[in-house]
Amino acid sequence: MNASTPPFTIAIIGAGPAGLFAAELLSAKGCRVTIFDSMPSVGRKFLMAGRSGLNLTHDEPFERFLTRYGTAQEWLAPALKAFPPTALRKWAEDLGQPCFVGSSGRIFPKAMKASPLLRAWLGRLAVQNVEIRTRHRLKARNADGSLIFATPDGPATIKADATLLAMGGASWSRLGSDGKWTTLLEPSEITPFAPANCGFLPDWNDTFRERHSGAILHSVALNFDGRTTRSDLTLTARGLEGSALYALSAPLRDTVARNGKAVLSLDLRPMMTQADILRRLLAQRPRESQSNRLRKSLALDSLSRDLLRAATPKDATPATLADTIKALPLTITGTDALDSAISTAGGIRQDALDEHFMLHRHSGLFAAGEMLDWEAPTGGYLLQGCFSTAFAAAEGMLRWLESSHSAIA
Repeated sequence: MNASTPPFTIAIIGAGPAGLFAAELLSAKGCRVTIFDSMPSVGRKFLMAGRSGLNLTHDEPFERFLTRYGTAQEWLAPALKAFPPTALRKWAEDLGQPCFVGSSGRIFPKAMKASPLLRAWLGRLAVQNVEIRTRHRLKARNADGSLIFATPDGPATIKADATLLAMGGASWSRLGSDGKWTTLLEPSEITPFAPANCGFLPDWNDTFRERHSGAILHSVALNFDGRTTRSDLTLTARGLEGSALYALSAPLRDTVARNGKAVLSLDLRPMMTQADILRRLLAQRPRESQSNRLRKSLALDSLSRDLLRAATPKDATPATLADTIKALPLTITGTDALDSAISTAGGIRQDALDEHFMLHRHSGLFAAGEMLDWEAPTGGYLLQGCFSTAFAAAEGMLRWLESSHSAIA
């Protein structure tokens, strides 16, 4: 804005990373910004995500980084290029939170937690006169752009020059991301939500799940749809979880939806060749039981041994066992519940927005973050997407406001 331009009034709905970052950018440009959030406090999902170490973004070549966004990479590329991982790291460090690159390429603040960063961030917003109103749930947007909120004191109507929606996806509803905002838009503007970075349900019976609930398959590899991922997998009361599954969640979820099931190949010993495994098995005494042979030669735990027992004949030869250890079929029949997913696919469709993230049918209404129909694996890609789309939406909002003001003048 130039000196002759009056300060624009901005309403931001949602006090997660996208909403807070857009508020910071817009208030720094002289806008009067108010953030509204339905919860009693801000950044709840951000704080929860940081409990085990706040993974801000990822340090890898940018072209490879883009591919992590799957079918949305072309759509998000301009935003990610405008505010890339290097910019996000610098932003955190400017807030007094130095960062480091982990062995896997993930970038973390040295404090590891989200709370020190959030405190510094809120301090900056306070200095920039950003107002935050909690316990305000958006119920409607009128044709003139005014917003109607449900508050503890009754309905409230707010008028702003422009509005940014940043209300998150549809997982972790207890933290505020309940997806109920979809009723504010037309059905044609929304892709239905689906779980992403989620657990999956193998075709194991209740007895098997109860027996092994809490067990961990350590450092295994999964092969599906031409991709190989590796991590620990944890068997929960509901199903199977782990970053190797999360990274495959989009093709797995879509295959299950299309065919009713998906079959992965599970490698129980990815650091060993089939020949190495066979040699170790043959070195055991012939009279050893299959279970003892697997335990002594390969240190396979009871869950792995039970999986092999179910997948091979009772009199399986060492060669058959070695082959199955390297490629054990794992049938998936469903996803875990949407609300328990780390993130969600679906949301506001790309074709409902212009290139500046303003909705075509709603002049002056912008959107950013997990509300948009994109998904990415864990590893810093989710937060980066939220920050980058918030940056692009804030820039687009300023451009639209200044253009509108010039046209009126």
